Amino acid sequence: MACWIRWTALTAALAALTGAAGSAKDNVEIRLSGHIFAEPATVQMIIAVEPDAQNRTLRVEADGDNMFCSTEVQLAGDKAQRLHTIRFKNLAAGEYTLRAQVLSQNSVRSQATQEIMVAGGSYDGTR
Repeated sequence: MACWIRWTALTAALAALTGAAGSAKDNVEIRLSGHIFAEPATVQMIIAVEPDAQNRTLRVEADGDNMFCSTEVQLAGDKAQRLHTIRFKNLAAGEYTLRAQVLSQNSVRSQATQEIMVAGGSYDGTR
């Protein structure tokens, strides 16, 4: 009986550790006030990043068919602030993928994406 209890406790501990390691993939979120904007668009977003000792850089991109812009914010690991306000100005008409990536010193730790559309006089809705 004692072996069974120890085995159950060990299994539960391993499951908890596995869950904690996997949670790095879920530690970034993009918050927007809408998904459709008028050209020339100013898109302001709040990026929520769970502080972690391995976090070094927050990279945010707006990737469209005819336009790309990005910015990077240095993170202070587990001492970094949780919320970051990012603003991209003068986005041209088109569809964009907003991407927020949290990087360690040598890899992408987590990523979030959102799709938006910037509508304008010359935008025909095709990708």
